[in-house]
Amino acid sequence: MVSQEEKNILRELAKKYAYEASKDVNNERRERARRINECKEDRPIVWIEEIPWNQINVNNELTLLCKDPFAREMEDFFRKQLFRWKYFQADSILEPVYTVNKSFSSSGYGVEVEENIRKIDKTNNIVSHEYIDVLKNEEDIEKLKAPVIIRDERADERNLETAQDILNGIMNVHLSGISYIYHAPWDLIARLRGADNILLDLALRPEFMHALIKKFTEIQTFEIDEYIRLGLLDGYCTNLHCTPGYTKTLPGSPESGGTGNTKDMWFRQMAQLFSSVSPAMYNEFDIEYAKELQSRFGLVYFGCCEPLDNVIPYLKRIPNLRKVGVSPWADVNSCAEQLGKDYVMARKPNPSLVAEKTDKDVVRKELADTINACRANHCAFDYVLKDISSCGYNLQNLIDWNDTVMNTLDEYY
Repeated sequence: MVSQEEKNILRELAKKYAYEASKDVNNERRERARRINECKEDRPIVWIEEIPWNQINVNNELTLLCKDPFAREMEDFFRKQLFRWKYFQADSILEPVYTVNKSFSSSGYGVEVEENIRKIDKTNNIVSHEYIDVLKNEEDIEKLKAPVIIRDERADERNLETAQDILNGIMNVHLSGISYIYHAPWDLIARLRGADNILLDLALRPEFMHALIKKFTEIQTFEIDEYIRLGLLDGYCTNLHCTPGYTKTLPGSPESGGTGNTKDMWFRQMAQLFSSVSPAMYNEFDIEYAKELQSRFGLVYFGCCEPLDNVIPYLKRIPNLRKVGVSPWADVNSCAEQLGKDYVMARKPNPSLVAEKTDKDVVRKELADTINACRANHCAFDYVLKDISSCGYNLQNLIDWNDTVMNTLDEYY
């Protein structure tokens, strides 16, 4: 139960957050993000995501004081948002509501990840994994089961009531469901099998691998249908896995949460391991299998860390494709030329540039290359630093990256 002392802590943090969220700059950035996601050329939205919070707790500004689990979750949210806003704001957008996520459980897929882990930094959740193959043959595929998903509406009521009591008179509270569908079966298969086994079997046992991805696609289809049946989809998407999800194409608002119809939602797909296969194999074993799922959604965002320069011709066949991830290892000029004015580039600069000491000249050149490539091809883009495994326990590295990028954009826009 949330104590009065904890409630006081949360209310003070919420007041600071609500004040910043009320500023006009949030509306300007929100509208600019929408224009970009409609393929309109504009100054790109810049975000910094997947932050190594364990390395930057200066002055105990991120230290949690609450003990109650619900209160700690709320405190963690407010402290991190305010910290980001203070030190490396970029184009952060603060929503004027506090979101309580709908509660549900899943029984899983019938098999569990088995792995060995090696850590260098005990405080970092980024660790090395050695995965043990638990899907070696056809008999193992039969172990895969569609999950049992159970919604807990009583928990929703309790959580909503608790949040409303804490934040009464400061900001509205919204009960939110799943805002976009995350489809990355090969990322999960990699954890269940290990990368080497997958790559060898794609070449040597293609029939087995077809059976495996077919099974995972069937399971994902069942999950989506269950989310719909249980009322777990909302669809108002602000953060689409580290890229702005705001768009005028899809309906919804922070208050309404969207329609809950898949046609009004983003579908987000990736296959990071497939950076090591041919474009044709990427298409055969991943893109083609998701076509039916993709067609059920209003917009599709494809790609993560894998370079997609040579895969874009296949991606263009995806129904409702709107945004393509362009990683640090992709040829930005080739991607901009292929995407042109019809698609949005989700450009991801190199996170290693903040790992030790931020080289401002390199940061500036990386951004300038992206701007010039996109301008030459009339390609709208956003610019998101993510996958930051480390900033060398030096907050100044993130501040320098932020300031360099924002100042460089001031020169161009």
